[in-house]
Amino acid sequence: MSDHLELMRNLALGMNQGSPQALALKLETLSIDRDGSVLKVPYDEKLIGDPETGVIAGGVVTTLLDHACGQAVHAAMTEFKTIATLDLRIDYMRPAEPGKDIFAKAHCYKATRSVAFVRAVAYDDSPDDPVAAAQAAFMLDSSAGRGFGANLKPRKDRK
Repeated sequence: MSDHLELMRNLALGMNQGSPQALALKLETLSIDRDGSVLKVPYDEKLIGDPETGVIAGGVVTTLLDHACGQAVHAAMTEFKTIATLDLRIDYMRPAEPGKDIFAKAHCYKATRSVAFVRAVAYDDSPDDPVAAAQAAFMLDSSAGRGFGANLKPRKDRK
């Protein structure tokens, strides 16, 4: 296994366990490589958005897609850089099937010096029948030059 792939797997695990929301949703990275990532959120009654239908809340799908996209960006990079979501557009196509886990498959298809572009789908049975589709943009090296107080200048009107 390559060092880069091992680093990406460790980073994905850190993202899933280091984010309180991802941890609460029990996000799991099923695969991650240069082609992208596949994540899963297991069905849980605590995540239901509509008690009458048993459908998982849309915010769960949003979180799943955002994490899958971020992990796909990291997998596509040749060196580690911090990232931040700039834009995340989601088209919801149908409700997820009650009782089924939801998956997200993401692929970073273009990266410039400062922005990466990603496409993803969320699905319960097949990526060919998506619950939602996402298009995202991520800032690369989002913390560059942002050392504590690096850009702060004292205001002259304060003492």
